[in-house]
Amino acid sequence: MSSEVARIQDSVQFGDDFELNCAAGQLRRSGRILKVERIPMEILVFLVQQRGQLVTREQLVEKVWGKDVHLDTDNSINGAIRKIRQVLKDDPEEPRFIQTITGSGYRFIAPVSGPVIDTATEPLPVAEAPVSPVRGEPAALFAGLRRRMLGIWIAVTAMLLIAACGIFLLRFEFPVSPLRSGGRTMLAVLPFENLTGDAGQEYFSDGMTEEMITQLGSFDPEHMGVIARTSVMQYKHSQEKLPQIAHELGVEYVLEGSVRRDADRIRITAQLIQMKDQTHLWAREYDREAKDVLVLQSEIAKEISGEIHTALGEHKPIAPIVQPTLSPDALEAYNLYLKGQYFWNKRTVDGFQQAIGYFHQAAEKDPQYARAYAGLAASYALIGPYSGTPAEAFSSQARAAALRALQLDDNLAEAHAALALIVQNHDYDWQTAEKEFKKAIELNPNYATGHHWYAEHLAWRGRFDEAFAESECARQLDPLSLIIAADNAAILYYSRQYDRAIAQFNEVRQLDPGFTRAGSIFQVYVQKGMFAEAEAYLGKQCSSGSPWCVSNRAYTYGRAGKREKAGRELKKLLDLNRRQALDPMVIVPAYLGTGNNDQSIAWLEKAFVQHSNGLTGLKVDPFYDPLRGDPRFQNLLRRVGLSQ
Repeated sequence: MSSEVARIQDSVQFGDDFELNCAAGQLRRSGRILKVERIPMEILVFLVQQRGQLVTREQLVEKVWGKDVHLDTDNSINGAIRKIRQVLKDDPEEPRFIQTITGSGYRFIAPVSGPVIDTATEPLPVAEAPVSPVRGEPAALFAGLRRRMLGIWIAVTAMLLIAACGIFLLRFEFPVSPLRSGGRTMLAVLPFENLTGDAGQEYFSDGMTEEMITQLGSFDPEHMGVIARTSVMQYKHSQEKLPQIAHELGVEYVLEGSVRRDADRIRITAQLIQMKDQTHLWAREYDREAKDVLVLQSEIAKEISGEIHTALGEHKPIAPIVQPTLSPDALEAYNLYLKGQYFWNKRTVDGFQQAIGYFHQAAEKDPQYARAYAGLAASYALIGPYSGTPAEAFSSQARAAALRALQLDDNLAEAHAALALIVQNHDYDWQTAEKEFKKAIELNPNYATGHHWYAEHLAWRGRFDEAFAESECARQLDPLSLIIAADNAAILYYSRQYDRAIAQFNEVRQLDPGFTRAGSIFQVYVQKGMFAEAEAYLGKQCSSGSPWCVSNRAYTYGRAGKREKAGRELKKLLDLNRRQALDPMVIVPAYLGTGNNDQSIAWLEKAFVQHSNGLTGLKVDPFYDPLRGDPRFQNLLRRVGLSQ
């Protein structure tokens, strides 16, 4: 037998009945081959090879995608780890195989028997998959396969969501939707394939996807809904079959396509598929100068909308969106804007910082480009809360950018939504915020983020029925969004539906144990008196010395009657604040947990002076119940505009 054949037969065993052939990239359980996609398999093999050792996310990126990759690999790793856990039936809270080291990486912890073959020099074999007519030449496809599964947040084998208006992957408990009852046709624009052979052009194919979503969503929003970017990007480079994707997203039509671009020209291929009978209604290939990209997007969107209207028996003429041919500076500004959107969608502090840089460059290249300013406004509005930086650091830039965007284009939904967020979080001007949220939704009913942010706004004002309805609208437009699902759980918490909130948060955590917003589950545990569960959660997911972690531990220990432990955490927190001033809202929980209402209100007053966005939950958050009888708290509630 040759050494090569012997190598392929080498395998390892772990657990009770798992056998992994590292060289062949094959996993068996009790002799039965298990289906594992290529990226999860490569990561599993690498973790097994490094068993017992911490494997950082950076090491995984270099191993699977190579060095100097500027793609959104974070979500790909999260998705791959979830798929591995599903196959192994591994509980992320009590792992038997893969342990998450929060903020660092992963460790394979199960005992392994048999040799472990290093496959670093030999790539794992790739199962052949049928090539879509629009996915291009085999060489380009092969290059793309190395990057497939990028951007996947949610494993498609997750628990079914059963809702009144359709079947989805997650069992998020939303009320009946007013969106579907209106009889709108739903369409998904799948991520356009990047066939340039250059990973650095990924932002452009992603941008093309987002532009098509925007264009199609604006044609006839009364009758046609378009799934948001967050959900469709889960299927980037995925080999899932179209019927399954359509079922998971709840759509009747799917658009898929590819982009090939060089310095001067762009080629776009696209096809529209009606899912009920797999009919290809429309297919086109466009070859144009790169400067005509916006005209081209409008042309494609108009043709697709016309085909859908014809298929539905509606022959109402659709007015085209008029887009001028771009000047060299405007074209460069557009490219910079797409790069900014690419990083903004990562929803991380580093991503926002990079997005701000690109949006600034876009605005400098084309000072009349309203969308660049809207991007700046949204980035500045979110970077403060994500980083824990005092609100004053970014609020003025956010406001100036939003107002400039609206001055240039008052019909830009994103700009109205950004302004609404700013006046709500920093001015506590609830009436203006509501008007701006409504305007954003009126301009673009398919804008999932507008519905999502408006749902939060309504919840903070105690209008829960309306909040749940808007949250459902957001979910239907972006059915795989973890942030929308987690914020729906937060609304359940605010409305004192604790058991449902816990179930909802756990659904999100099952898919991404480290998802930040789902960390609010510890607050629900505390309100229910489930202190052991709250402490266990904080011990696993919030064990660092970050200010919020220290504050949350102080609050939980205090509410559990462990005053000595709470006092130690409070002292740590005050020491941190002396070294570098924290947002006052970080200090409030520590004092509130220890029952020091005077200091709690004193720090809330400091937060009010600094216009902290953390005060938006004062009216409804059960966290503040111990203070509600205090006239000082009621006075603060009035000044924040939430007394009614």
